[in-house]
Amino acid sequence: MNKVLLIIQREYVTRVRKKSFIVMTLLVPALFAAMYAVISIIANDKDQTKHTVSVIDNSGIFKGKFQDEKFVKYTYPDKSLLNVKADLKSDDDLVLNIPAKITDTAVLYARKKTTLALADNVQRQMNDIASGISLVKAGIDTARLHRIKSNIIIKSSEITATGEKSTSIGATYALSFAGAILIYMSLFIYGAQVMRGVIEEKTSRIIEVIVSSVKPFQLMMGKIVGVGLVGLTQFVLWIGLSAAISYFVGHNSSTQSPVYVFVHNLGSDAGYEIGCFIFYWIAGFLFYSALFAAVGSAVDSETETQQFMFPITLPLLFTYILSVSYLFQAPDSPLAVWLSIIPLSAPVAMMVRIPFHVPGWQLGLSMVLMVIGFIFTTYVAARIYRVGILMYGKKTSFKELAKWFFYKE
Repeated sequence: MNKVLLIIQREYVTRVRKKSFIVMTLLVPALFAAMYAVISIIANDKDQTKHTVSVIDNSGIFKGKFQDEKFVKYTYPDKSLLNVKADLKSDDDLVLNIPAKITDTAVLYARKKTTLALADNVQRQMNDIASGISLVKAGIDTARLHRIKSNIIIKSSEITATGEKSTSIGATYALSFAGAILIYMSLFIYGAQVMRGVIEEKTSRIIEVIVSSVKPFQLMMGKIVGVGLVGLTQFVLWIGLSAAISYFVGHNSSTQSPVYVFVHNLGSDAGYEIGCFIFYWIAGFLFYSALFAAVGSAVDSETETQQFMFPITLPLLFTYILSVSYLFQAPDSPLAVWLSIIPLSAPVAMMVRIPFHVPGWQLGLSMVLMVIGFIFTTYVAARIYRVGILMYGKKTSFKELAKWFFYKE
């Protein structure tokens, strides 16, 4: 145990003292702050491009009925279409030619490609005006129709054993999506660091000296946990600094940042959900780092890792894609349940399901399997590690890895 702790200490201290660690720890929150500063400036920019739309109304029913908006102004010149088109001098000016029959297609002319938002604005106003005219012709009082139009707002409330409590669907989706994407990204970032560390030690031949006094399992465990603590330290600092900056920006500007909105909409289960996130981040990292370490011990350079990396990361990638397109919509489906229990996909799948109150037995089973999976993969990685670290210049295959695993001490 003392040897494992010494390896953990060495890995942690060595990496935390690196200038790259300090620079990246401070740089990411700084970039985060700069991003929201730019967004805030753009959102409050009063000098944004203003478009002028000259309306040539051949039908005679649209003139004077378009409503000017913040960045769009409508004019009605008494000129022919050819003359108005010839008078276009600015790239921000447009000409809308409305045919005599409103059922025919109107054309929007411009000196450059029109933005989708501007075209939608013109089309929406034309449809509203035409619909209003049709209602009047049908003898329907449009003013009265607008007065009686409903504006129903639905708020979600959850029935619990202690009573009812309001919930925020938006915050729920934000939490599940943020947790899934953070775990997905960090597993690759910090898992790759373990793999690179193993490759560096193998190629430098330092490992030949180390294995003479430390068992492969101890060395593997120490390296994985040590790098994991480095990643956790940096991750906590990133989240803490970025959240503080984001909250400050959202609190002091008209453009509310996602973290500011999220904090204000979190329910009473925030501690439970954050606790689950921390567990699955750590467990997922340990699990996948053991697999990455096994890959690192089997190859001589990073260029040779691709054939082994893809099968390992495919389940995680598959689950991440499903989480965006399917799991959010059906968090209690059989597929979602199984993906959240299997260790290869559980870190991402369970984070999608956590806000929707996963049954206790499913959460417990998933956590137990994550721990067992980590211990087992570390054992497998160590078995490959003890042979692979001494192999140089030999092309490795999955068949060869299987042989290494069954080699006797």
